[in-house]
Amino acid sequence: MNTSSTRLVALFALLAIAVVLPFAFDPRGYAIRILCLALLFAAMAQAWNIVAGLANQVSLGHAAFFGIGAYTSTLLLIHFGLSPWLGMIAGAVLGGLAALLISLPTMRLRGHYFALATLAFGEVMRVIANSWGGLTGGPVGISVPFAPPDLAMLQFKETRPYYWLMLAALVLVTTIFLAIKRSRLGYRLRAIKENADAAEVIGVDTTRTKIVAAVISGMITACLGTLYAQFQFFFDPDTVFGVASVSVRMAMIAIVGGIGTAAGPILGAFFVIPLEEFANQIFSAQAAGLSQLVFGLLLIAVILIEPRGFMAIGPRLKRLLAREKADG
Repeated sequence: MNTSSTRLVALFALLAIAVVLPFAFDPRGYAIRILCLALLFAAMAQAWNIVAGLANQVSLGHAAFFGIGAYTSTLLLIHFGLSPWLGMIAGAVLGGLAALLISLPTMRLRGHYFALATLAFGEVMRVIANSWGGLTGGPVGISVPFAPPDLAMLQFKETRPYYWLMLAALVLVTTIFLAIKRSRLGYRLRAIKENADAAEVIGVDTTRTKIVAAVISGMITACLGTLYAQFQFFFDPDTVFGVASVSVRMAMIAIVGGIGTAAGPILGAFFVIPLEEFANQIFSAQAAGLSQLVFGLLLIAVILIEPRGFMAIGPRLKRLLAREKADG
């Protein structure tokens, strides 16, 4: 069996294990909720990876698209009784438009200038949502109306169906990421990442390429915002538009796992989310903020040990073993 066949078999085996994994946990327990959040944030980090990982455009404003998706589907459900699936489509359209609007003036920026511009956009959306209380509920937040358990309404008695939905979303977003990475768009994005000026010289429209990637990423992130809203049933502007709670967490997950790789956001999410929850459970009772301090210190340690993320550990070990073998 060749290497590609082995990888394919391993991939299907992992997917099969992931599908049956919820049966090992209480269907309404805390552990399966953590798994759901890990899958959701892995998908979010994968969407962020399209722009940041392939084109090196580090966005800190993806919370804006996430919040747009959450509020759009919920408001359409409250006021018009529309299925969250239709709300998800509407949220994706609005998320894509928002990504286009913010990309037009900012995609010519690079490095920390681009990051700060997107950060400002995310904060503006949070302030608007907090101020426009008549529509969004303001700081009080908004609740998703309860409906009889039904796939069409994205509501279920147990947590397991949400898990499978999050898993399907992660598989779909990862497939999109890989398709883009192997397409002409992906080659152009990677050319921009290596050297934007050289890419321009060989005929790549760098601004247009980055805008297309940003719109795709924004639309996907908005769809995931709908899933989050239906899963949590309640949210407020600081939760879905929060820089630290959404944008920075997405970036951190991708960086810890391995930015620019398909497996990186998945590894990062299943490390960061359970670690964060574990720190909250253990240290939250000790002192306010202690859990976040411990969590931050552990993440700093991980990044210092391998700045390129978990995906770089395997090749690093192989080089060390090869060097020891050569020396021996």
